[in-house]
Amino acid sequence: MAGKSGLKLREVNLELGKPSLDHAMKRLAMEVTHSRSMQCAVLKIIHGYGSSGTGGKIRTVSRRYLSDLKKKGEIRDVIPGESFSIFEEATRQAFSRCDALRRDEDLDRYNNGVTFILL
Repeated sequence: MAGKSGLKLREVNLELGKPSLDHAMKRLAMEVTHSRSMQCAVLKIIHGYGSSGTGGKIRTVSRRYLSDLKKKGEIRDVIPGESFSIFEEATRQAFSRCDALRRDEDLDRYNNGVTFILL
């Protein structure tokens, strides 16, 4: 999906196929690199929230990993799904980088099973 700025929003489901935590994390690292090379503005990851037992671990570890990437300056920001709201400043700033986010189905749904990565 291309926004008015021409930058893209990609979505990746890390839960697909019920991978191990290690496999999901390797895929996350690969998808961040791939999305950056595609000049995407935002990567939305679906990691689940723990109802099956696995999603919660993927969510916790992936968010820790993304926080480290942000501290290192390798990504711009991380917006947890439960904070993806028009009432949050980070979300409004993300709209300016990727207009397609305004139409994302998880906007204002407080979905803790997804995370948005600003590249």
